[in-house]
Amino acid sequence: MAKKVSKGRKPSKKVSSRRKPANKPAARALSNASLSNLRPPRGSRHRKVRVGRGIGSKLGKTSGAGNKGQQSRRGYSRRRGFEGGQMPLHRRMPKRGFHNPFSVEYSVLNLEELNVFPAGETVTPDLLRAHGFVRRHRDRIKILGDGELTTKLAIHAHAFSESAKEKITKAGGTFEVVA
Repeated sequence: MAKKVSKGRKPSKKVSSRRKPANKPAARALSNASLSNLRPPRGSRHRKVRVGRGIGSKLGKTSGAGNKGQQSRRGYSRRRGFEGGQMPLHRRMPKRGFHNPFSVEYSVLNLEELNVFPAGETVTPDLLRAHGFVRRHRDRIKILGDGELTTKLAIHAHAFSESAKEKITKAGGTFEVVA
């Protein structure tokens, strides 16, 4: 009689060691909560790293600080911009000019641009920013006298040129310097 040859693996008769998840409703699990079985969520608590506790800890002997040198010593912290004694970048770059910290920046606006407002309107810096005439909110607004003003407006701004003042009063409008 010929011997039977099996192709492939035999099905194993091992019983799975995994347990099936319990089908408990969430309400039932919460009702069993008490001070004796409260635990923080998994992964929310981490063990403290204990350095210098032998080679088995992977942070033994030098405790991850490397060998010798200034950076391996306790209490070492390099100052901002320090490059190991090399001349730092902020000192290698050439310096030019002067920045005045007290300078006042103005966003300028010409009179002819204000013709879009209806006659009798009070034009304020907030209104100009809302209509997109001035982009930067921190800048003060200066009105220049380029073009002609055709409508009678009450204009409030931080500064006016002399020609702008003349043209506003000529058109029958008023101007007021805002502090």
